[in-house]
Amino acid sequence: MRKQINGLAIIAEAEMKQEPFSGNLFLFCGRTRNVLKVLYWDRNGFWLAMKRLEDGRFPWPSDSGEAREIDRTQILLLLRGIDFFREHRSLSYKTVL
Repeated sequence: MRKQINGLAIIAEAEMKQEPFSGNLFLFCGRTRNVLKVLYWDRNGFWLAMKRLEDGRFPWPSDSGEAREIDRTQILLLLRGIDFFREHRSLSYKTVL
């Protein structure tokens, strides 16, 4: 996670095919999954926030090559360490026995 604002904005634009000046939050997770960076454009400049876990890892999808859209609640769950990426699948049964 050595990239700063310019490098992360380039990733958002070139690899994620998103507009970094859109006002969306862009989340980036390090290879060891203990660092999470958030990039945000605010009218006249970028915000870059970083959270480093001293113990543990952030939940992150295994196929991280694909950008995903998540909502505010999911961001809060992610920051708390709750893995919504691997939620239980729905089951349906025909009979009890």
